[in-house]
Amino acid sequence: MGLPRPALLALACLPGLAAVLALVMCAVGVDRTGQRSARQAAARPALPHQAPRPPIVPRARWLEGDARSQPPARYDDRVAAVFVHHTDSPNGYDCADAPRIIRYLYSGQTGARDWDDIGYNFLVDRCGTIYEGRAGGIDRPVTGAHTQGFNHRTTGIAALGTFTTGVTVPRAMTDAIAALAAWKLGLADTDPRGGVRLTSSNSLSRYTAGTTALLPALAGHSDGYMTSCPGAALAERLPAIRELAARLQGRH
Repeated sequence: MGLPRPALLALACLPGLAAVLALVMCAVGVDRTGQRSARQAAARPALPHQAPRPPIVPRARWLEGDARSQPPARYDDRVAAVFVHHTDSPNGYDCADAPRIIRYLYSGQTGARDWDDIGYNFLVDRCGTIYEGRAGGIDRPVTGAHTQGFNHRTTGIAALGTFTTGVTVPRAMTDAIAALAAWKLGLADTDPRGGVRLTSSNSLSRYTAGTTALLPALAGHSDGYMTSCPGAALAERLPAIRELAARLQGRH
């Protein structure tokens, strides 16, 4: 005679990296309210414009053994907007070196700048590979440190390189940014081509603290802060990135 289903689910709750994606299922299996919760979740309609999550390399792949002691991650209730950045670093890198470059950026921000972690939530290399940046969970609305005054309810995506006037922006990179933005914004059913109202938390931004501003849902760093980032060449690509992100969400 076989074990009952709850027992099998409980046995499946094994530690280790291979079991990370199963942790939520395991918790439901040992919770007496699991079946009721599952029925409630099934009853909620799916968001109409939810794009699939693109492949994302976890931060452990670039961080290696260089992690510094840091406080727990902070979270918002949702991601309402995306800010696009460039890292102002060399462009002629081999994509296999992207983890090393991200590790260098992390060391600079947590060392010389004394930040608690890398500020960007995600980074994208010129080959279109997406990397998890700031700790806290790829699927969660982690509060970043990327756009002065507008870190709440936003995600920061950094393009590895410098994209000033006349620099070619790789298509693979912009496609990856669009896919990532489509997924993140789709979780709140936000149209990447639209605008969102965000309240500035810091007077060093373009808006004094407490001011509510209408900003693009898929914005450049310069939309929220006085900077040339993400570079004129990448900024010129933002309209096309918004359109692609909207199509990936199934919008017309």
